[in-house]
Amino acid sequence: MERLQEEKVKESLNSSFLDGVFASGMIGFVQDYFAPFLLLLGGTPGHIGMLSAFPNLFASLIQIKGADLADRLRSRKRIINIFVLLQALALLPLVIMPFMGHATPIFFIIIVVLFTSFGAVANPAWGSMMSDLVSEDKRGEYFGWRNKVLGFITVASAFIAGFILHLAKGVNLFLGFSVIFGIAFIFRIISWIFLNKMHEPPLDYHKDSYFTLIDFIFRIKESNFAKFVIFVAMMNFSVNLASPFFAVLMLKDMHFSYMLYTVITVTATLTIHIMINRWGKLADKVGNLRIIRFTAPFIALLPLLWVINRQPAFLILAQFVSGFAWAGFNLSASNFIYDAVTPAKRTRCIAYFNFFNGLALCAGALIGGALLQRLPPVFGYRILTLFLISSTLRFIVAFFGPMKIKEVRSVQKIDSNQLFFSMVGIRPLLGIERKVMRY
Repeated sequence: MERLQEEKVKESLNSSFLDGVFASGMIGFVQDYFAPFLLLLGGTPGHIGMLSAFPNLFASLIQIKGADLADRLRSRKRIINIFVLLQALALLPLVIMPFMGHATPIFFIIIVVLFTSFGAVANPAWGSMMSDLVSEDKRGEYFGWRNKVLGFITVASAFIAGFILHLAKGVNLFLGFSVIFGIAFIFRIISWIFLNKMHEPPLDYHKDSYFTLIDFIFRIKESNFAKFVIFVAMMNFSVNLASPFFAVLMLKDMHFSYMLYTVITVTATLTIHIMINRWGKLADKVGNLRIIRFTAPFIALLPLLWVINRQPAFLILAQFVSGFAWAGFNLSASNFIYDAVTPAKRTRCIAYFNFFNGLALCAGALIGGALLQRLPPVFGYRILTLFLISSTLRFIVAFFGPMKIKEVRSVQKIDSNQLFFSMVGIRPLLGIERKVMRY
């Protein structure tokens, strides 16, 4: 019986990996190209703020219903299969939109809201199911390895999409966007097929595991997990004051080509997936919270680098720093949730985590868009003033936010110097070995 269960787990992880391959391909073809397409449709910086704000707002609201549905249907897999299919179908209007003469920025934003929201409903159920399939002591290493491999697929897909747009610019740029959105649709359908092949581990649904959003809010002062949620939400608010407008700076203000835009944006993604496996192994030993505390100040530094120098070569270097920091922060934030809550509460806790962070991302984008037209310019650009504000808030959150949060499992202690040098490969640490390169 135990052997049969192990086989089911192995088959499920294999199917999940193949789902991830094609889902990552989809992400590469859409993630960094929604904003450029919106600008092509005549979108303004205000529209760009809405593009970041409203998908996050509606996704955060609908995820709570996703957790309720999972409880009602007694199946996480059914939720995943239904809403991933709907997410794939939401890409179809984007395929034909370039040929619609009346396509407007607002209509495009509505479609992106649907696309994002459908995927968001499936996300807590997927995270809960995967955390049951991977043992606690291997999560950092497994998800680090998984994200690293799939990240390279995302990067390759993004480069291909950028090259398609580069070729299409001389013919019909709208046709180029139709092609990349069509490829994304095909990839998502294939990933949905593999999701259907996964086995769902049994999960006992108890009434005492249920708690409302109001219950969660009232426990913020005493709950370690709730304090963690608020910290990450504040960081995401600070980040999203500026994050949606990097594309505006590059494409509208700096007049970068699509290929240069792709190289700069993909550099961070590539670095994330080079570093993420190493971060995962280290987090398994020193704790997710230690990694979060270490990487948060680097995230605060990022907008300042764009203020200091906007030469493409320097921005590519800045994106390496970005990838280094975000790899550790995002992986450890996800794994902290898996460690901090029981399996029966995990789907709902992930939904509430995403709810607060979605609201924070929405508020950041809307406030950033509103401020953008009212700020004095720095070095000739109002966007750079917004970057300075974002960086200041990030530093405040990075310093004060983690103070009252506690690590939830026994870990080894490490100082910041040891952690940094072990990550860049100068000093192997805690059993993480590094091959000697002689040439």
